[in-house]
Amino acid sequence: MRKIFVSFILVIALIGLVVAQDSASADKSHDMSGMDMSGHDMSNMGGDAHAMHSMEDRHMDMGPHMKMTALRTVQPGDQEKADQIVASARKVAEKYKDYKVALADGFKIFFPNVPQKQYHFTNYQYGYQAAFKFDPDRPTSLLYEKHGDDYKLVGVMYTAKKNATEDELNGRIPLSIAQWHAHVNLCMPPADKRAEALQANPKFGLRGSISTKVECDAAGGRFMPQVFGWMVHVYPMETKAEDIWSVEKQMHGHGD
Repeated sequence: MRKIFVSFILVIALIGLVVAQDSASADKSHDMSGMDMSGHDMSNMGGDAHAMHSMEDRHMDMGPHMKMTALRTVQPGDQEKADQIVASARKVAEKYKDYKVALADGFKIFFPNVPQKQYHFTNYQYGYQAAFKFDPDRPTSLLYEKHGDDYKLVGVMYTAKKNATEDELNGRIPLSIAQWHAHVNLCMPPADKRAEALQANPKFGLRGSISTKVECDAAGGRFMPQVFGWMVHVYPMETKAEDIWSVEKQMHGHGD
């Protein structure tokens, strides 16, 4: 159990380092060119956060370190079920509009001192429970944007166990409405090469070129077929369905 926890911390640390680099790069690019680089976030999968919500875009190439559930055909009752989940998520969002309430209820901030576009406030107890039972009133994480010393809640994140099947995920939130994602094929760098994950065109980490165990072993890294369980973001304060269940926003929430 301790080994799993240490691995978890190492991965999160790597995510934090990548996020810090991306945020700095975005700010530098903005200063030099005056161009809006706000599309960069915790998950640099590319693209404009305000563009492309067509059905084709929901099948975008996620790269070697991200996998998504397949988008299914809408079945009777799917929309009603999804609407109920959004209603629950809105109640949660209203309750935790003040981030201090979230902290008081046991949510903890991932890397509060690392500049991010979207901060995950995670309740580890809820995350553990989510592996066994889906409760839309208890999301694993709350998603906030930071404004000065304050945080603005923008969404919630639900999770499921690593080995959940797509049918099991569909039983939680219809896959005709939402697409869950998982972080996969990660090569953790050896201790003496961790800084390489911050360089341009890295071999290791969430944006690394290494995506197979053979390559990772050869480079002296530690291969992780999947990091964490399945995840899905919901942005309940949005008004359009494509924004509430936005795949692109989901990608921009994770720093890949």
